[in-house]
Amino acid sequence: MTLEAKYNHLAVENDKYQNWIEKGYFTAGDLSKRPYCIVIPPPNVTGKLHLGHAWDTTLQDILCRYKRLKGYDVCWVAGMDHAGIATQAKVDARLKSEGISRYDIGREKFLERAWEWKEEYASTIRSQWAKLGLSLDYSRERFTLDDGLSHAVRKVFVDLYKDGLIYQGERIINWDPEAKTALSNIEVVHKEIMGHMYYFKYKVVETGQELVIATTRPETMFADQAIFVHPDDERYKDIVGMHAINPANGDKLPIMADDYIDMSFGTAVMKCTPAHDPNDFALAKKYNLPMPICMNPDGTMNDMCGKYAGMDRFECREALVNDFKEAGVVDHIEEHLHQVGHSERTGVIVEPYLSKQWFVKMKPLAEEVLKNQEIEDQRINFVPSRFNKTFEQWLENIEDWCISRQLWWGHRIPAWTNKETGEIYVGMEDPKDIENWKQDEDVLDTWFSSALWPFSTLGWPETTADLERYFPNDVLVTGYDIIFFWVARMAFQTRYCMKNRPFKDVLIHGLVRDTQGRKMSKSLGNGIDPMDVIQEKGADALRFFLTTNSTPGQDLRFDETKMDASWNFINKIWNAARYVQMQIGDTKPELDMTKANSVDKWILARFNEVLDHVSTNMDKYELAIVGNELYSFVWDDFCSWYIELSKATLYSEDESLVANTKAVLYTVMMGILKVLSPFMPFVTEEIYLNLPHDKESLNVETWPEKVEFEYADAEKDEMALVISAIQTVREIKVEYSMKPSEDLTISLHNDNGYVALNSESTAILARMAHATVKEDLNTEDVLSRTIEKAVLTVAMDALIDLEEEKGKLEKEIARLENEIKRCSGMLKNPGFVNKAPEAKVNAEKEKLASYTEKLEMTNTQLDNILKKLG
Repeated sequence: MTLEAKYNHLAVENDKYQNWIEKGYFTAGDLSKRPYCIVIPPPNVTGKLHLGHAWDTTLQDILCRYKRLKGYDVCWVAGMDHAGIATQAKVDARLKSEGISRYDIGREKFLERAWEWKEEYASTIRSQWAKLGLSLDYSRERFTLDDGLSHAVRKVFVDLYKDGLIYQGERIINWDPEAKTALSNIEVVHKEIMGHMYYFKYKVVETGQELVIATTRPETMFADQAIFVHPDDERYKDIVGMHAINPANGDKLPIMADDYIDMSFGTAVMKCTPAHDPNDFALAKKYNLPMPICMNPDGTMNDMCGKYAGMDRFECREALVNDFKEAGVVDHIEEHLHQVGHSERTGVIVEPYLSKQWFVKMKPLAEEVLKNQEIEDQRINFVPSRFNKTFEQWLENIEDWCISRQLWWGHRIPAWTNKETGEIYVGMEDPKDIENWKQDEDVLDTWFSSALWPFSTLGWPETTADLERYFPNDVLVTGYDIIFFWVARMAFQTRYCMKNRPFKDVLIHGLVRDTQGRKMSKSLGNGIDPMDVIQEKGADALRFFLTTNSTPGQDLRFDETKMDASWNFINKIWNAARYVQMQIGDTKPELDMTKANSVDKWILARFNEVLDHVSTNMDKYELAIVGNELYSFVWDDFCSWYIELSKATLYSEDESLVANTKAVLYTVMMGILKVLSPFMPFVTEEIYLNLPHDKESLNVETWPEKVEFEYADAEKDEMALVISAIQTVREIKVEYSMKPSEDLTISLHNDNGYVALNSESTAILARMAHATVKEDLNTEDVLSRTIEKAVLTVAMDALIDLEEEKGKLEKEIARLENEIKRCSGMLKNPGFVNKAPEAKVNAEKEKLASYTEKLEMTNTQLDNILKKLG
């Protein structure tokens, strides 16, 4: 087969994936290999995948493909999440569009519709995974509501309940009036909004004096039960034990004292609304106050509110304040900028609400995880490590977790109440005399089942072969935004259930933002569908862009220009592969290092270096460093230099030399395909199958091995010098408007004098730069440039302008001094030296040494120019 003249991503990426799946390339289970396991963070079956999913899963896929090439038995478990609130909201909206609600069709019919939704969107998600080329093991695909995971969820609930770690109680919780369900604290997004602080007058019954009390939520006043002041506050000591009239409903409220009150805040008088504020709830518990609720679950006012009953809470607020103004109750109103909780799912303002819910007692579970974070081989290692502090601080300050949700779509709580006695039964199975028991209507928070994902997907609570082989998982890849939601919960559930850590490492990435750094959202209209990008530029280009433009833990800006650069890079590889194919034909050439010339040795040595760097950085999860080094090697070293330099040998009459150069082209090209295949699996497979190959697919290939041969430092340095000299001569010709084919006479010197090149290097320099190398140029009209480990001088005769050259050298000296200052500053900064990747620190050290050497040589050149100028 012959590669097409032009790279066409649509043709290249078509039809490959299904073949890979059918051949079982991604199915785990080769017991002769060392196991490696990742479980996919399960996307919600609420819709299509977004760019964040594409980034997250591509990072995982690169790691999995790399490990397969390295000889591991890779188990990458596919799966999806039922996403309780989000999915129910979608199904509710669909029913509404049909003119019905879930209450019209009942729970069972509603669940049938929810399962239909799940199947529809699960199919969409799988097609998107295929477009991205994800090497998932579909034979192990799981869903958080499948039978196995449902069994696991029930077991954990029952075990936690029996151990006293799950309890039912009335507490102030976060209530979503639109979804009509409780929310955990981390499902609440706090936004700063401009509201009002209302100051109202309360008349003391016994004395007739007025107290001014402030509130931001007048609509809750109908449920006020007391007024509190500080026991040491001289202003109010005399009225403690008296009563004040609630202007909302005329109730007499007892005036009480407690040192919880802040005497320096506002008027230092506080109304207590136990069912609608967590702090008021605590005071009410302390003093055994009633806790009536004045609001319905849908956010409307209930019968306690008199003429305001049935109004929306905010409509009631406005009407009540207007009535207060007319009645002279309003002292004054201030604008008030404050943080207000919003439901993460529906976006509505959350209502603090007294409700009977199920909770997990978190302190003992969190303490177990924190204890294990201190043990080297038991800790979860975060990359970057700074997120470990984020993780631990949250666990140290954790609150009990409200796990019940007032939904129909989800894991039904395995708790029943006896209709006659009120007894609570919690168990794996239904009560025997089921007709006398009523099951709890609520379902569990989605994150309860997701927290079991690392081990429930592998068969727990059964002792399965997969669980024994692939647990704990090797790595979790996820965004920093769900460390609290998910990572922490997996940590404590795994510690509780498995007495282990869920995974060894957590690779943290950021969010995908637009070019202006804004979070992508529907409201801004800046969202980008990854499937549109794949259609336009290809999955390989998208994958390479996503993984090479951000370091671990950092956000990524979507940039069309950089996307184009990724496509152009793939096109470059394609053209290089076509050149190699044209040279070697259909027969795999055999490498013979005894026939290798200096150019062959140089490219093979460079590739050996790249292999070492790639392996080291892949194991450190520095995928951007890997991608950028491969880009540089392929574009510069292989395409720009070796392919060009090899052409002279390919035209040689020595057939053995020609054959070996073809073998080098093939060897390096195949190595490039293998190391790039985790990043861009489609195009590398297409090229691999069009070149002579050993395996039926690149998916079953092995990581390339280094070519072992003798390569002295002197040979390496000379080749680097030759390449640097060719680049510099070409730049000079452009600078002085000379034709590329115009000949120049040059010389090379260092501190030891004239640098004598071997005949092969001299011939390369003469051919590639159109330059003649001499020891002595026999002229004072020379141009000097600092190059790799030498100074290159060019006989310029009448072309040189000494003043102009002086200016260029001074400009170069200033640039080098700035670079030295920058490098030195970075290397003196402990924050950089201790936290940056070792490769990055070493690169800066090498740059500093190079800049320092070049500065010394450039200063010498300037001195010579100044002498000539007199």
